[in-house]
Amino acid sequence: MANSANAPASTNRSVPVTERRFLVPFILITSLFFLWAFGVNLNDILIPHLKKAFDLTDFQSSFIQVAFFGGYCLMALPAGWLMEKIGYKKGILAGLFLCAIGAVLFLPASSSRVYGFFLFALFVMACGQSFLEVAANPYVTILGPAASAERRLNFAQSFNAVGAVLSPIVGRTFILTGVEYAPAQLAAMTAAQLDAYRAAEASTVKGPYLIIAGIFVLVAVLIQLTHLPDVQEPSADQPSFAPEVPAGSILSHGHLAKGVIAQFFYVGAQVGVASFVIRFAQASVPGTTAKVAATYLLLHQIGFMSGRFIGSALMKQIPAPRLLSLFAGACLVCATVALLASGLLPVWAIVLIGFFHSIMFPTIFALSIKNLGPLTKRGSSLLVMAIIGGAFFPAIMGRISDAASIQKAFIVPLLCYLFILYFGLSGYKPAEALRLERASAGNESVPL
Repeated sequence: MANSANAPASTNRSVPVTERRFLVPFILITSLFFLWAFGVNLNDILIPHLKKAFDLTDFQSSFIQVAFFGGYCLMALPAGWLMEKIGYKKGILAGLFLCAIGAVLFLPASSSRVYGFFLFALFVMACGQSFLEVAANPYVTILGPAASAERRLNFAQSFNAVGAVLSPIVGRTFILTGVEYAPAQLAAMTAAQLDAYRAAEASTVKGPYLIIAGIFVLVAVLIQLTHLPDVQEPSADQPSFAPEVPAGSILSHGHLAKGVIAQFFYVGAQVGVASFVIRFAQASVPGTTAKVAATYLLLHQIGFMSGRFIGSALMKQIPAPRLLSLFAGACLVCATVALLASGLLPVWAIVLIGFFHSIMFPTIFALSIKNLGPLTKRGSSLLVMAIIGGAFFPAIMGRISDAASIQKAFIVPLLCYLFILYFGLSGYKPAEALRLERASAGNESVPL
């Protein structure tokens, strides 16, 4: 496979997204992106639902995200190490079965009505999704021409965005009951009535998560029966990973280290912005109900989904790093408007951020693992670990909101976009590309 770092800039416009021989594997792997969107985005439904079912505080209900993102982070490196031993296909199958086990655990968790059991089920499910992320993202980038890797990953990730839009609708329909009682009404219930109410609320997760588990198993069977080519990563100067290689050596690739930081900031910004769209709309336009404000969140998600497809198409004409920097710049503008304007204008700026978030995760991912060769799986693990930013930055935004205002909290994603802009402009360049640039400019002796 040709090294994409040495391909001419125009190559990306003429090469196909993937080759005919890779079409069926590409479709199956792309289905994973759609499927794991439900695991991530149903958490937004579970937080208010389990809060009501278990009479939790806001802090206690936030453990749902901690358990989920914690599973992602903790399992990423072991998943990468294991896949270096067993390959992509077996790694994907392991992830699918872990996801199915986690989803099935929702049934006994619901029957026992132990909140910690739900958290454990989410943790197991997230561990499985970490396997899928570590395997599927780099596998898509090498499942076809190297020059269209970023476009291919953006296209596959577009179906993750479709799942992100559909999962809250599914959760709202099949998990949320709409039955709400005021504190005085709950206090007036007998112990038996209150217990029956809590049991009914907890039981609504059984059907949806049993179906989700079945879908994970079905996809695993299809993948097992399909020949997935054991595509080799592009060769690099770095030797194959072996246990005796120092663990820190992977970060000697500067563009990967910067990519991990960029991904940490991006996921933090994405989750932070989406988490506070409803609160921001209600604070910006007094009198706005939560139901009306939720419409802005849906529009934010629709923008995210459409941006994935549009961004993938734009990469036929615009190089991926340039498009990433343009979208990061647009996010900076929108966040600035959100910080300084008043009325509906900043609300629409937040909605628009969803569109410009769209290409960031897959583009940062694809650019970061370029030229890693046999270290690609380990680099992929580090990029998946960076997802922990989704638990870190929203908490900071919440603290700022409590101390000042939700509007001032948007300084946090603004600062995140600054680093992403830097990565898109120059931070993504592998060391070899930087050497060539400096050599052509007559600065070959400048140390890297």
